[in-house]
Amino acid sequence: MTKQEKIQIVEYLSSEFKNASALIVCDYKGLQVSHLEELRRTSKATNIKVQVIKNTLASIALKNAEQPDLALKDTNIFLWADDQIALSKVVCKFADTHSEHFVLKTGLFDAQVVDTQHIVSVSKLPSKEELIGMLLSVWTAPARYFVTGLDNLKKQKEENQ
Repeated sequence: MTKQEKIQIVEYLSSEFKNASALIVCDYKGLQVSHLEELRRTSKATNIKVQVIKNTLASIALKNAEQPDLALKDTNIFLWADDQIALSKVVCKFADTHSEHFVLKTGLFDAQVVDTQHIVSVSKLPSKEELIGMLLSVWTAPARYFVTGLDNLKKQKEENQ
C-alpha cells in the first residue's frame, strides 16, 4: 500500500469515526471468510460498516477524529454505526454464534470507551422500532378498553331485551 493510499484511508476513517456514535472492535483470528462475509451481509442490512484495518492506521484515524485511544493489538475488525443498539445486537449475536473465533474487545459509544459488558447490556435493550411499538400500544390501550367496554355493554343490553 502506498503512502498516498494510506493517507486516503486515514482521512476516510477519520470522518467515519467522527460521525459514528458507536464503534466496536473485535478479534476475528481464525474466523472463516464465509463467516466474515455473513457478518458483512448482516451488517450492511442494518447500515453498519465493517472493515479490517491495520492498528496503526486505525489509531491515527481515531486520533484525527478526536476519539480516545484504544490501545489496539493483534488482529482487529472494526464495526461502526449511528445506532448503538443495532450495532450491539448484530455484534453480540454474531459473537454468540462464532464464539471460538470472534471475540468482543472494546468499543466507543458517544466518544466514551466502553467494555464488553457494556456492549452486551446495550444489545439486550429494545430497538427503536420495538420502543415505538410499545409506546403506541400504551397510547392505544385506553381507546381499546373503551371500545371493548362499549361492545360488552351493547352485548349485555341485547341479552336483556
